[in-house]
Amino acid sequence: MTTCSCVGISTMKPCRKILSSYKSSSLFGFSPTKLDDSVMELLSRSHPKPIHRRRYNTCNKQVVGYIRVVNLNQTDFNIPDSNWGKSRTFRTSYYVNIGSTRNRSVSFIPNIASDTRNHSTSIDSRANETSFEKIYIQNGLKVKPLVFERIETGPSQLEEVSREDVNIDNLKDLNERKQSEIEKEAWQLLRAALVTYCGNPVGTVAANDPSDKQPLNYDQVFIRDFVPSALAFLLNGEGEIVKNFLLHTLQLQSWEKTVDCYSPGQGLMPASFKVRTLPLDGNNEAFEEVLDPDFGESAIGRVAPVDSGLWWIILLRAYGKLTGDYALQERVDVQTGIRLILKLCLTDGFDMFPTLLVSDGSCMIDRRMGIHGHPLEIQALFYSALRCSREMLTVNDATSTLVAAINNRLSALSFHMREYYWVDIKKINEIYRFKTEEYSTDAVNKFNIYPEQVPSWLVDWISDEGGYFIGNLQPAHMDFRFFTLGNLWAIVSSLGTTKQNRGILNLIEAKWDDLVAEMPLKICYPALEGEEWRIITGSDPKNTPWSYHNGGSWPTLLWQFTLACIKMERPDLAQKACDLAEKRLSIDRWPEYYDTRSGRIIGKQSRLMQTWTIAGYLTSKMLLENPEKAASLFWEEDYEILQSCVCMLSKTGRRKCSRFAARSQILV
Repeated sequence: MTTCSCVGISTMKPCRKILSSYKSSSLFGFSPTKLDDSVMELLSRSHPKPIHRRRYNTCNKQVVGYIRVVNLNQTDFNIPDSNWGKSRTFRTSYYVNIGSTRNRSVSFIPNIASDTRNHSTSIDSRANETSFEKIYIQNGLKVKPLVFERIETGPSQLEEVSREDVNIDNLKDLNERKQSEIEKEAWQLLRAALVTYCGNPVGTVAANDPSDKQPLNYDQVFIRDFVPSALAFLLNGEGEIVKNFLLHTLQLQSWEKTVDCYSPGQGLMPASFKVRTLPLDGNNEAFEEVLDPDFGESAIGRVAPVDSGLWWIILLRAYGKLTGDYALQERVDVQTGIRLILKLCLTDGFDMFPTLLVSDGSCMIDRRMGIHGHPLEIQALFYSALRCSREMLTVNDATSTLVAAINNRLSALSFHMREYYWVDIKKINEIYRFKTEEYSTDAVNKFNIYPEQVPSWLVDWISDEGGYFIGNLQPAHMDFRFFTLGNLWAIVSSLGTTKQNRGILNLIEAKWDDLVAEMPLKICYPALEGEEWRIITGSDPKNTPWSYHNGGSWPTLLWQFTLACIKMERPDLAQKACDLAEKRLSIDRWPEYYDTRSGRIIGKQSRLMQTWTIAGYLTSKMLLENPEKAASLFWEEDYEILQSCVCMLSKTGRRKCSRFAARSQILV
């Protein structure tokens, strides 16, 4: 018998042949005394101290999401240790012979039912436990009997007797329509970018240009970049790759990650990962596939990816909405992964604002661009992830504190963003006449913004009927640049009011030549130039004016623009942008970004065959042709958030918390 020190909670197919015999264990309803002593020793062993060395996630039969059992007699355990959640993985190994491969060994893994609502694997807490840092596995993971699945072909395999039902019938009609030649090309390129692990697809590389001799990290699977690819596959009725991706990245969540002997907070999701093939234990004839994650320790600037965990939660919800497979959300390991991300984001600190405080380069703009502090993109994704989590979290005693924290943060964040980040011509007039150095709670200029900060270009640029959310807000600082991604997600998530959401699209339509021109869409407007570029970017040669993050045009933003337009019943704008992109993307070989004010020139360092450019176009096309599918991917106004208790400071003085104070936001 092959022994292990972890419990695999998964419905995914292992990539190794399963033994037809096994010994009983207490985890499956039998007495623990029947376990081999070595197994009991492994199961009850305490967490080892972290070892600061490079570690990989070995190919473990495609089963991911393990919960480490410390002691079978314990009912709960803490999870502050940075090693929590690491799995003792089985290695999939093979010897290389001439023209063939063979398995080095075989092992088994239980396929445990993951329906937390119907079985006793639900997350719970002790009585009077106010923290959401503990997990309680009822009755020692007493679940359904062991279930095996067939993996390999051959006379000795085990027949598949259990399979998770995923409702994808309502997506099949998308495959039946006639595709244009450009769409066919895009699908071919997207499938060519697939990355496999243990023989199963787990993501897509960032770019797949065969002529590129220096791929750098573009040959890795990025969480952020994979989202449009995932949506394209989901809309096309192909959900398995997305499920694989979600579970494998979840398994990487709690790994050791250090930069100069320092480890960031637990719950951090990697920016990317790469599948590597390495010799097994120094044997040049035996190899194994491993997942090598990057948490920012290899990134330019060594910045941790704040948005990765937020995108992961958003994609998890989209997977359930588009496939009907809500059982994935209910799994214990997935629920725990959500909680770890939220715990990292909701941790109390010194900040007085409900917005999330992050460093520069922690999101799509991953280089120094002066977005440190409270950038709009992170706040919009944070708000979306909170709304997703509130939908997906299993509500019980263990999560009640967390759910309350989510509701409070949603209410405060919504009010803060709508009140202080929004600018239109009326608000600019107010800022222009601000008094400064106001002390006390009844100050009008709460953040001590100096009127001289209002840039001259803004007064003439903003339209009478439009408005937008500014890029950043900190004491004595308002970043008035228009950041497209954050504003689009403010619409998608209903972070803005209905009037504000319409105002954003009105502004984009009025300033089409500035924000779209010949290739949608500008990542930000306007570009930093001259001395401002030198000081803020550090003279970054890649972020020169109207290039890359500094005012470049990114076609991948097309799918998010399409989603926002469909929500606000303006599909004509999205169709116009899509038609514009369609004229050039294939001819230009699907670039990563475009340069110049009008977006006429392919970016000077732009990668070709950029996967999220390809996937963004495909997703936009499918959403426009099936707008009813888009309703599963955006949120309407939530009146419960508005009715929550919000401390509202009015211009006439401080008012007490009013239960309906934020409700006025819906009326503007």
